[in-house]
Amino acid sequence: MKFHQRMLAVTAVAGALFGFGSAQAGTVIYNTGVAGTASVALGVNDDGSLNTTDGNIVVNSGATGLAYNFGTAGWRDATSPGCLCEGWGVQANGVNGGASVDNNGGAFNLTFGAATGVTGSTVTTMATLTSLSQVSIKHEFAPADNAPGALFKVNVTITNTGDTGLSNVRYVRAMDWDVPLTEFNEYVTIKGTGTTTLLEQSNDNGFCSVNPGDACGEILAGTTNVDFTDAGPADHGAYFKFNFGDLAGGESYSFTIFYGAAGTEREALAAIAAEGIELYSLGQSNGGEVSGSPATFIFGFQGVGGVPQGVPEPGSLLLAGAALAALGGLRRRAARRA
Repeated sequence: MKFHQRMLAVTAVAGALFGFGSAQAGTVIYNTGVAGTASVALGVNDDGSLNTTDGNIVVNSGATGLAYNFGTAGWRDATSPGCLCEGWGVQANGVNGGASVDNNGGAFNLTFGAATGVTGSTVTTMATLTSLSQVSIKHEFAPADNAPGALFKVNVTITNTGDTGLSNVRYVRAMDWDVPLTEFNEYVTIKGTGTTTLLEQSNDNGFCSVNPGDACGEILAGTTNVDFTDAGPADHGAYFKFNFGDLAGGESYSFTIFYGAAGTEREALAAIAAEGIELYSLGQSNGGEVSGSPATFIFGFQGVGGVPQGVPEPGSLLLAGAALAALGGLRRRAARRA
């Protein structure tokens, strides 16, 4: 923890000196809006990454990222023990920027302010690339529409606020799974790679730089750009890079990220199906890779050129059908004036 505290201090100083954002702050939100009744919580930094030390609620780390309520065993986190590596990056016209507490020295080439829309269950962050300010990135965190008992959704909108076009707009999101109760020794699953047309690269290396211009190699052999189930046990995670193509002036691209957890793998897959998630990773403890108990953690995407994944429980079929019908009407690329 002393190392992480030093990293946070260095990041704050760098931001103050070089204009990469205000001093980093964070917010913990709950899927029910209230800690006493919630099962899942997220710790969101002002730059849009997870893993905040502000208002930490978990007993297995000094920061809250993606946390699950283990009842009498307390809140326990699956992304913050060890490396605070969860984060994101954007590239446009070959210019990169993004945010992760421990990777890339914290927020890099990113200008951001204090979070807005903060309630017990919601928070919104806004940022622009410092050296290419026409690139705007919004992350809107809230409970998921159809499976709020297990998932948060993050509506991400990348906007070209300028008059000139942007080419090869890429987005990276990565995390180091550290799943309780066997942190640093977990099983990881990734599904949906073969049907996600906008996916450029994926693997199990959650320690990779979130800079889209940096290379990222796998940790366990055979996990790059393929589906795999229960790889491990090892200290690894999930890395995804997308290419959304070009954005004309005033144009935006929107997609959704999901974070969450459930008491079993069956419940996790039902939540994935209910939300029409196209690409996902599961993190499970050593010994819990079959049943998914005591908790299966979820990291997924929708609106990235894929097809819905997951197998709903029998009681969730109607809910999943409604979710998929709604998904069919979504518009993912919308032209709008800055």
